[in-house]
Amino acid sequence: MCFKASGRVVFDGKDVFALDARGLKALPRRVQIVFQNPTSSLNPRKTAAEIVGRPLMLHGLARHEVRDRVRATLQAVGLTDAYLERYPVRLSGGEKQRVALARAFVTEPLLVVLDEPTTALDVSVQAVILELLLKQKERLGCAYLLISHDLGVVRQVADEVLEMRSGQVCESGEIEQVFARPSHAYTAELIASVPRLPTRI
Repeated sequence: MCFKASGRVVFDGKDVFALDARGLKALPRRVQIVFQNPTSSLNPRKTAAEIVGRPLMLHGLARHEVRDRVRATLQAVGLTDAYLERYPVRLSGGEKQRVALARAFVTEPLLVVLDEPTTALDVSVQAVILELLLKQKERLGCAYLLISHDLGVVRQVADEVLEMRSGQVCESGEIEQVFARPSHAYTAELIASVPRLPTRI
């Protein structure tokens, strides 16, 4: 089956596809992404400090400012200075995702895209990462665009939900309203398939 897509991507009142070179260069500092697989999203040849500091270096911050911001951001996601010089190979899955989170948060973005941020992690680690996400959202005052098949994760993190099936929007609305009173049969089917949905952290 083939779908045709059209539309606009509007961020902060501006059409992203209509931005000039200056606007596009500034965009990565205001919008960041956390990928599904932390192992493949980190450069194995760079230390945690280099990985987290890279977005700041690209935007021309002084070296001492980069160092201080990197340390503070790593600490904010639960990693001490002992991790600054560690390479990804010496990190657990949860630690790698913490580094990926720090890389996304270090620029203090307005929006963070979360692409299945807990799928590749053990269940016990998932809970820790979700708690970190909620704390950083409150600290920075940023917004999340969460992409996930895990309804438990969606309910913990999201305020609003937009559900899609085969490229088509089935239902959208405030999270508690959709989960309590789904109006689409597919939504009801998905919710019913989960034995027990966790409450918010």
